[in-house]
Amino acid sequence: MKRDVMRWRAVGAGIGAAMGTLRACVQARSGLLAPLLVAAALLGGCDDAKAPQASNASNAGYAGLGRDAADYAQVTRGRPLVFPQDHGPHDGYRIEWWYVTADLKDEEGRDWGVQWTLFRSALRPGAEQAGWDSPNVWMAHAALTDANSHQFAEKFARGGIGQAGVQSRVSQPSGESPFNAWIDDWSLQGPDIDHLTMQAGGKDFGYRLDLKADGPLVLHGDAGYSEKSGQGQASYYYSQPFYRVSGNVERAGKVHHVQGTAWLDREWSSQPLSADQRGWDWFSLHLASGAKVMLFQVRQAKGAPYRAGTWIGPDGHSIALRGEQIQLDPLAWSQLDDGRKLPTKWRVRIAGAAGAGGGDVDVTAEALQSKAWMGTSFPYWEGPVRLAPGGTGYLEMTGY
Repeated sequence: MKRDVMRWRAVGAGIGAAMGTLRACVQARSGLLAPLLVAAALLGGCDDAKAPQASNASNAGYAGLGRDAADYAQVTRGRPLVFPQDHGPHDGYRIEWWYVTADLKDEEGRDWGVQWTLFRSALRPGAEQAGWDSPNVWMAHAALTDANSHQFAEKFARGGIGQAGVQSRVSQPSGESPFNAWIDDWSLQGPDIDHLTMQAGGKDFGYRLDLKADGPLVLHGDAGYSEKSGQGQASYYYSQPFYRVSGNVERAGKVHHVQGTAWLDREWSSQPLSADQRGWDWFSLHLASGAKVMLFQVRQAKGAPYRAGTWIGPDGHSIALRGEQIQLDPLAWSQLDDGRKLPTKWRVRIAGAAGAGGGDVDVTAEALQSKAWMGTSFPYWEGPVRLAPGGTGYLEMTGY
């Protein structure tokens, strides 16, 4: 018995030391860092002599997503997406995420934005394994935003020990949800991807929301093959943009009942960026007409950004948008507390969407909260926008 107690004390001390090393690594390296640095800290510590420095991280694009990934599974055109299997994790690919943003309004007419995100980052190619030899590290972000404030939280988990993961099944053992994405007590789960309950929280904020879709899944790009650079970098990418939302958000102990819309993005890849791409600006927009639009531009070190998107009709019919159809122009910039400047008001134009019954689009997207900076281990801007002449949406900006 005494030997067992000593053994578990040693294990506990080792875990504590590893988490201390992780915190030191993350605190020492802010900015554009590869998710693999976090994974390496969890597995084997942070070696300043061997790990890439923050000043070099930009050479591989935002957060290392332009690093060579030849040993990982590759994204190829023509691979059909299959559901519900593709709602779950994809062994062999280096990075993927389950990403929900929600535009909400409470009983007093106040606007709110909510974010729930789970990332899987692989240390090496291969299937998930039980125990500490798992190749996966999980990271999650949650945020609650209104016109007056922005709060966020971050979690990390080691794969293989049940602390985090995603399951998507056709059937399930009694008492389990067919779809379940979780990290600790944060979860996104339900009988299927179209009927979910989402909950998370941090210091002085939290939310619990019910999501029900009233439209189909949308495949982006070429049947889910989404190019990001024109040089072969791509991801598999689909969305569920038709959620109706109801539930509660809580801030500083006060609960607000909210309703609105939500958008789920699912993407996986091994190298979604090229090495000379620095970050992206991404929009998910609910237009006043009932149509929806996903747009992004990936900024490059030299030359024009790479642009693409999808126009989605109210009935779910969609068309892929080419770069020459899209115009994204910053109209106003905001300065954060650390001196960083970002464009928080944009003019968004789309030409030639009439083929899907939508006509042209010309709206202004302005941040509800200009300081919606996610000061997480790999920082970025993420927040709700309001459209003129009407509509709502979300904007994400990385690499600034």
